[in-house]
Amino acid sequence: MRAAVVREYGEPLEIEERERPAAPPDGVVVAVEACGICRSDWHAWQGHGDWVDDRVPRGQVLGHEPAGRVVEAGPDVETVAVGDRVAVPFCLGDGTCSYCLSGRGNVCPDGTALGFEADAPGAFAEFVAVPAADYNLLALPDGVSPTAMAALGCRYVTAYHALEHRAHLGAGEWLAVHGCGGVGLSAVQVARALGARVVAVDVREAPLTKAAELGADVTVDASAVEATATAVREATGGGAHVAMDALGSEVTARDALDGLRRAGRYLQVGLTGDDERGEIPLPTDAIAGRELSVLGARGMPPTRYEEVLALVTGGHLDPGALVTREVSLEEVPERLAAMTDYETVGVEVVTEF
Repeated sequence: MRAAVVREYGEPLEIEERERPAAPPDGVVVAVEACGICRSDWHAWQGHGDWVDDRVPRGQVLGHEPAGRVVEAGPDVETVAVGDRVAVPFCLGDGTCSYCLSGRGNVCPDGTALGFEADAPGAFAEFVAVPAADYNLLALPDGVSPTAMAALGCRYVTAYHALEHRAHLGAGEWLAVHGCGGVGLSAVQVARALGARVVAVDVREAPLTKAAELGADVTVDASAVEATATAVREATGGGAHVAMDALGSEVTARDALDGLRRAGRYLQVGLTGDDERGEIPLPTDAIAGRELSVLGARGMPPTRYEEVLALVTGGHLDPGALVTREVSLEEVPERLAAMTDYETVGVEVVTEF
């Protein structure tokens, strides 16, 4: 099979011939029909994450937002069959630990991260193997295309998990999204579906325009205002109830925190790069004095994907609206490189392998 492989950090991915994976006893092989290109792939390609012992190894097949069809199932698989249309979470739990059994499989200590670990080659490939299939896989509902499911990927479900399960964003509350890339734009649409009001913040015109199209009540060009947090507080009548740093920089994190109202909730979703290297100073006295909550979010538990899919099939969410470009496997190196200077908008999906 063909696959996009990291050979040297920061150098173009190489399209190589790889041996097709075999199904683990408790797992399956999925023929990939669509796979999103995510900024987390860009971080992996750049070799980031060594500061938390999370750098992908050279030789890794990237890609962690796939949907496709099962072509092989191991002998221990009970609920998934050859021919099933499925979505594959990137946080793969083992299905047996206390975290998995309590609905927190996205932080399973014995799980794997698809496309980021040597024992979990990713889905920028014609085929991908998925362990613990009965726990991790979910059926793709009729009417949801593989491309739309790939758009749900990690960004959309991460935004949903962050807002619904971690911050408990309520109807009528204000959400401030700092950074309108894939996860930020997903958060705009999810928040609107939850009945919240949204301020979208970025320094680029195209993502802000897209955010408005997706339902943002207010957009703020951070490069055109004197103080971003002040602009957010003015737009929301005192500050956002929830603020998300969807980029992972000291500037966006501080703006997000400073733009919160008292007792607000801060969400860290974006991953840091070489400048911050996993460490962002936070105003701890303000956090204590204003009783701010600081929360993190990573993907979404596989067992809760049905919540998002129900909103999609019910017409409340439209992940396909975020897809701005469909590309071939050969174009993946170029599209990752385009993320370096933030030249992409929305979600780009590989649909030709």
